[in-house]
Amino acid sequence: MEKKPTDELNEILENTKPEQVGAYFQDNRKFLVENRKSFYTYFTDILAEKRIKLNYVYSFADVSESYGGQIVRMEKHTKNRDLILRLCIAGHLSLDETNRALKLYGMRELYAKDKRDVILIVAINNRIYQLAEIDDLLQENGFAGLIKNEEN
Repeated sequence: MEKKPTDELNEILENTKPEQVGAYFQDNRKFLVENRKSFYTYFTDILAEKRIKLNYVYSFADVSESYGGQIVRMEKHTKNRDLILRLCIAGHLSLDETNRALKLYGMRELYAKDKRDVILIVAINNRIYQLAEIDDLLQENGFAGLIKNEEN
């Protein structure tokens, strides 16, 4: 997925006149956060680029298709960050993609100073997409795994 750093967008805005705002929106629409559906759009666009089907993601994230669909479409909102992380990992998202997905969902990004997050960052950076393997890493280091019952 093509990305444009926020710094680059800020540089463009430094020279943008009020009458050019519409053109800015048009030219940069895929980089802008638009609404509550932005997580859904972002997540499904990444999956489409990777040629990964949503039903595969639900299966590997250990979530039912109906519940996973409600969460991804944001028809039902979860506060369970691990559920969103499982979906991202099952979708083979990179660290940057995962952090953006978390942010769009309204959750905090993975943080390099949080010990549990460090394990997740290392797993994602090393393309470990098997949740059981990640759970083993987490549990070996004294942390709860990602696979557990969903909390609404």
